[in-house]
Amino acid sequence: MYHIISILDFSREQIDALLEKARKIDKHIEIERSLEGKQVALLFFEPSTRTRMSFASAVSRLGGTTICVDSVEGSSIIKGETLADTVRVVSGYVDAIVLRHPKEGAARLASEFATVPVINAGDGAGQHPSQTLLDLYTIRQSMPLEGINVGLIGDLRYGRTAHSLAQALSHYHVNLFTIAPNGLELPETIQLELRDMGTDICECAEVQDVIRDLDVLYVTRLQRERFPDSATYVNVQQSYKVTPQLLSGVKDHLIVLHPLPRAGEIDPAVDSLPYARYFEQARNGIPVRMAMLREVMQ
Repeated sequence: MYHIISILDFSREQIDALLEKARKIDKHIEIERSLEGKQVALLFFEPSTRTRMSFASAVSRLGGTTICVDSVEGSSIIKGETLADTVRVVSGYVDAIVLRHPKEGAARLASEFATVPVINAGDGAGQHPSQTLLDLYTIRQSMPLEGINVGLIGDLRYGRTAHSLAQALSHYHVNLFTIAPNGLELPETIQLELRDMGTDICECAEVQDVIRDLDVLYVTRLQRERFPDSATYVNVQQSYKVTPQLLSGVKDHLIVLHPLPRAGEIDPAVDSLPYARYFEQARNGIPVRMAMLREVMQ
């Protein structure tokens, strides 16, 4: 049985193969019905718009159906049921489980008790492999992944999307530039992992110092829900912002990505610039998640 829990479980060859499947699906998205008669449980114990809806759309476009839990309050976990028991029970109802959970490691735990494939749709400050795959897919639409300069800016301590993307990019010999408010730097453990995998990391104080060298600028919001207290959040909320002025003089092919939702870190005036790809990035969740579902369910 095949689960998708962490981007670290993928080789470069496996990533490339899945992205190529997504590309082929994208060309013929209206005729894909390979999950006819299959049912998928969407267990979302943490708020989500794009991930939840795009997984639901992906299942529907593949001919399948979904059953959903949209909060802890809407499940028996509120009564004290363990995640392990929930997963055991739900496995008897469906052909696959897509799980989002606020606790890091929850998806790995679920995969140990499930009798159907599990896809991690985000677990705390841990992994978000489906987001990473659609991020890579979006970059690949504009340029080859090999050897590019990628800037990660924002909350790199709690931002699971930045963690997963950096780990995936390590397969492609990229040059990584990290720009984070004080106290929100990329965790040392992840930096050590990346350097062990051969990734060059340059920690930068200001995005202005490197913006003209970048091929990709990946922006993340402050993860308010993961901050230990509101005072810390407020102190750094206004510490960075991507504006048209910041993007003056950048490479013509630069793309600006963001996993969304944004919370003030990208000026809406950037939306109309050719660099902005974050809404296209969100749309790419459909073919990529269709490819993931096909991968684990066929």
